[in-house]
This record gives sequence, structure tokens and C-alpha cells, in this order.
Amino acid sequence: MNIIEKIKDSDMFFLLAGPCVIEGEEMALKIAEHVSELTNRWGIPYVFKGSFKKANRSRLDSFTGIGDVKALEILAKVRKEFQIPVVTDVHSPEDAVLAAEYVDVLQIPAFLCRQTDLLVAAARTGRVVNVKKGQFLSPEAMRFAVEKVRESNNPDVMVTERGTTFGYQDLVVDYRGIKIMQQECHCPVVIDATHSLQQPNQACGVTGGQPALIETIAKAGIAVGADGLFIETHMDPPHAKSDGANMLRLDLMEGLLEKLVRIREAVRES
Repeated sequence: MNIIEKIKDSDMFFLLAGPCVIEGEEMALKIAEHVSELTNRWGIPYVFKGSFKKANRSRLDSFTGIGDVKALEILAKVRKEFQIPVVTDVHSPEDAVLAAEYVDVLQIPAFLCRQTDLLVAAARTGRVVNVKKGQFLSPEAMRFAVEKVRESNNPDVMVTERGTTFGYQDLVVDYRGIKIMQQECHCPVVIDATHSLQQPNQACGVTGGQPALIETIAKAGIAVGADGLFIETHMDPPHAKSDGANMLRLDLMEGLLEKLVRIREAVRES
């Protein structure tokens, strides 16, 4: 049963969560264990997230990964040890073919959501495809990215809202987009509560963020009916090797999920 089928069998939102990038085996296993315990407690379908490499970096000296196969093998170990699906970003058709051997969900980064060759290659692997909405696209326009996946004979697709460019160095979330994409795309819609708070294009070449508002974004997303939630998390965000400025500290995950479960239950009963 893939994650799409699990979603249909659950009244709860599903969760994609993990570090921005795989920094090593110990950290990946620790995060997966902690979040698995929480999601099992509340019956939240869980997908462990970790990029096996980071291709879209502002500076040449930015950390990109520990090695493609090494990182993918760690994702496969998480998958086997905790019996949970795993998701990773892919940036090229070749990435899609390689990563599909190790993971359950292939994620298309927001900047690449219109790249036909990448979408088709991801679809043809037979894995679930999660397309992140471009910062430059309207919710209605995401229908065409979804159609590329479906027309490549893969019905297992979902989309993720991650904010829209607002000026040069900020993003804003339009929560109307969640309902619009559910209606236009006819697939699960995820709210990304961490990347939505990025502050890109900083003069220093390192993306900023507003992690204090993660709870605000997540609560609002679940309240308006998002099917899933995406959160990047780390034991020590200030020392993370990628996107530390907008990740949730791991020890805050429990309190946040408990609140979100209550909101989901309230929405379902209303």
C-alpha cells in the first residue's frame, strides 16, 4: 500500500518530515525514530523526508551532500528499520531513475515543477510523485504539472504548497490555494510549513527564515483542510548543513503535532 492509498484509508492528515538533507546515518535514524513514535501514537501516516543531495544552492561552497548512493542507502535503511515510506528530492531524469531504487516518493522541487522531462521521468518510475508548487505559479497552474504525471501513466501524484514569491526576499502563503489545488488537481494537497517561511536571496548567499512561525503556518494549513503536512526538522537547526534557518527543532515536534491533531479532529467534526 503506497502513501496515497494510506491517505484514503485515514481520517488524519499525513506527515512528510525529516532533515533538509541527509547529513549522516545516525542523525537520520534518530529523527525517524522520534517522529515515528509520535505519528504512531496519533495514527498519522508518516513519510520520512531527506534529500540525498542538494542541487539548488546559492553559493558554490554550500553543502550539497555526503554522496548520492551513500545518502540513498541511508534512506533505504530508514525505510527498512522503521517500516515507513521515504521521500527524497530529484533534480534530473537521471536522479529520478537512481532514487526510485531506494525510495517510495520522488519529490519535484518548486523551481523545477514545470520541467517536463523531469516530471515524465519521475512518473515513469512508478513511484508516487510529489510536485512542489513553484513560487512563481498560481494554484490553478499546478493542474498542468499534475497532468504531465498522470498522462505518463502514473495516477499517484500529490502537490505541495510552499509559498509564493513576495518581493525579492520573502514568501507569502495564500491559503485559498489549498482548496483551489484540491479542486483543480484532484489529488492530495500538502502544506509545507517550513519552506513557506524561507527568506531567500539574502545578500550573504544563505537563505534566511522565520521558524517561530512554523506553528502558525501548520495550524492554518490543517484548519483549512490540507491533506498533508511537510516539515523539515533537525536536532540542532542552527548547526544544520542546509536550511537550518527555517527548520523545526526536533524536540518541538511533539507539542506541535498534538495541537494539529486536535485541530484536525475539530475540523472533521464541524
